[in-house]
Amino acid sequence: MGKLKIPVIIIFAILLVDQGLKFWVKTNMMLGDEFSVFGDWFYIHFVENNGMAFGMELGGDFGKIFLSVFRIIAVVGIVWYLYKLTLKKAPLGLVISVSMVLAGALGNIIDSAFYGMIFNHSYSQVATLFPEGGGYASFLHGRVVDMFYFPLFSGTYPDWFPWLGGQDYIFFRPVFNIADSSITLGIISILIFQKKFFEHEEVDK
Repeated sequence: MGKLKIPVIIIFAILLVDQGLKFWVKTNMMLGDEFSVFGDWFYIHFVENNGMAFGMELGGDFGKIFLSVFRIIAVVGIVWYLYKLTLKKAPLGLVISVSMVLAGALGNIIDSAFYGMIFNHSYSQVATLFPEGGGYASFLHGRVVDMFYFPLFSGTYPDWFPWLGGQDYIFFRPVFNIADSSITLGIISILIFQKKFFEHEEVDK
C-alpha cells in the first residue's frame, strides 16, 4: 500500500474537488446561469453535456452508452497501468501524471453513471439531490457537469479564411470542468516529459 499512497492521495483529492464543485453548481444554479469570477475573461457558466471532454459529443443513445462503456474500460486499463508503474518504481512525475488522467476519467464517469439517478433536471430550475420520484435519467445516461468558461477574446474571421470566413469566434469557447483539466494536464505532462519519464524503460532493455 505504501507504493500506492501518492497516487491514491492525488486521485482522491482531485475527485473531492471535482465532485464538490459539480455538486455545488448542480444544486445552486440552473442550466445557462453564470457569474463572473474575474472580469470578462473567467466565468462560472453551467452547462451539461452527454459526451466527451470540453463539450464534445457522440450522437444518440448508442453513442452515450458506447462512450460510458469505453470510459469504464479505459479506467480499468489505466488502473492496471498505474499499479504496474508503482511496482516498477517509475518516475514520480509519470505516476502523478497518470494519476491525474485516471482521476479525471473517474470524475466524468461518476457524472455519466450516477448523476441522472441522483439529481433531477436543471432546466429552468435548480436541481435537487435525491428528488422524490427519482432522477432525470437511468444508469450510464447522466450528463457531465461543466462550468469553467474563459472567453479571453473574440472577433470575426477574415473573409479569406477557409470555411469560416466572416463568422464570429470566441477564444476559448468550450466550457469544461476540473476532471477535463486533470486529464489534459496529465497528458500534456506525459508528452512534454516523455523522454525523462520513459528513459528507465530504455535502460532496462
